[in-house]
Amino acid sequence: MATDSPDSGRELQSLVTAEGTVELRLADVPVPAPGPDEVLIRVEAAPINPSDLWLLLAGADPSTGQISGPADDPVFTAAIPAPRMRALTGRIGVPSAVGSEGAGTVIAAGSSPAAQALLGRLVSVAAGAMYSQYRSVPADQCLPLPEGASAEAGASAFVNPLTALGMVETMRREGHHALVHTAAASSLGQMLTKLCLAEDVPLVNIVRKPEQEKILRGIGAVHVLDSTSPSFTADLIQALTQTSATLAFDAIGGGTLASQILTGMEVAASAKMAGYSRYGSSTHKQVYIYGSLDLSPTVLNRGFGLVWGIGGWLLTPFLQSIGPEAFQRLRGRVADGLLTTFATSYTAQVSLTGALQPDAVAAYARHATGEKYLIRPAQGA
Repeated sequence: MATDSPDSGRELQSLVTAEGTVELRLADVPVPAPGPDEVLIRVEAAPINPSDLWLLLAGADPSTGQISGPADDPVFTAAIPAPRMRALTGRIGVPSAVGSEGAGTVIAAGSSPAAQALLGRLVSVAAGAMYSQYRSVPADQCLPLPEGASAEAGASAFVNPLTALGMVETMRREGHHALVHTAAASSLGQMLTKLCLAEDVPLVNIVRKPEQEKILRGIGAVHVLDSTSPSFTADLIQALTQTSATLAFDAIGGGTLASQILTGMEVAASAKMAGYSRYGSSTHKQVYIYGSLDLSPTVLNRGFGLVWGIGGWLLTPFLQSIGPEAFQRLRGRVADGLLTTFATSYTAQVSLTGALQPDAVAAYARHATGEKYLIRPAQGA
């Protein structure tokens, strides 16, 4: 085993207080020596994904944020709206390490052949607590990066790529033949567009701004709809009729968009029926909500017959459900397409301390399309 393991490192932690605030701070934590089947990674790049923000900010309002403490050891504090505190009882007073995925260099390895084979390699991993200078993880969780790939290129090699692949895999496993995706100009949405184009899967993309439509058109998307357009309902029905899409993945969550999609699917399906049925079409229509960009209630206006479903979809349970062989197959596809289909670009990079500055928090908390942040833990706290 390599012997250059540090004794301690810094880690970004999120703490919910009984006073109704969230505190973001850096903590000095011990760095354990890797076990026989483990490796120690010097974390060089870790993205801030939308799925990281709930754990990081706990629903706090970034506009209330304040910074305190010395420049090299700041504490960011923001107020959590009272209604959201009810869901956070179990977190009060318990620091949480943050960061779902990242990439870095293996600087120490256990005695097993699998661990030793990774020593000195640049790897990607999704093990949680990645906003840390060092992370010890099982060797079999690591994805060795291809020749020429940087830590920046490998930082987002799990969550978005596997989610895109998981959506297509879910479509096939459940017997659908086309997809609908909302908030479709995101990094994930762009990956899904490229993937569906490569695999000839019809895809209906729903965005919220004309400039987002332009992004997707620029990479070849065929069906791109602006949900703020006066013609959105008619455009949606037309796209669903052309694609026969009966499965949607919704990143918005709140409001009526899921209901609109189900209604459009029903109109498209009913138009193909030989006759009338008071129960609607017999075509199953499914919407999976996998995000919460809108935290308001999900509203269903029941105009889509009786053969439909709405539920939640999360990447980790999906990967657990398909088994290790299928998971490895999907992970191999990510490695093959890391610099093409699954490439991710970043608009800003910050150190661990930089990630606690109020202007940075306000920026990455916006979920703005084209504004993805990358934390560089190894560049110093």
